[in-house]
Amino acid sequence: QVQLVESGGGLVQPGGSLRLSCAASGSIFSINAMGWYRQAPGKQREFVANISSGGSTNYADSVKGRFSISRDKARNTQYLQMNSLKPEDTAVYYCNAVLVVAGTLLPYDYWGQGKQVTVSS
Repeated sequence: QVQLVESGGGLVQPGGSLRLSCAASGSIFSINAMGWYRQAPGKQREFVANISSGGSTNYADSVKGRFSISRDKARNTQYLQMNSLKPEDTAVYYCNAVLVVAGTLLPYDYWGQGKQVTVSS
């Protein structure tokens, strides 16, 4: 079994910073990419950022210049550093990994349980 366990998040004032972490564990052969998505109340889940196995990154326009994604491949862990947070960043943030389970061939999407991030004064 594969698990993605998130940590971090919480309540922060506008302009503040938070960091999310996500550790993948289990029978993992390889991780192709890791990323973050978020879902605000009443809205669809949306892409935030991702990072490839080679270290290439992509960001949603709404977070460019404020959020930074990084990855520790040795620990199968990724991070999302969120700076200059705005109330509109309030959402449940989900960790995502595209990975190959040991003993199989094809990559599949796996998701974390979600972490609440609330930006409010």
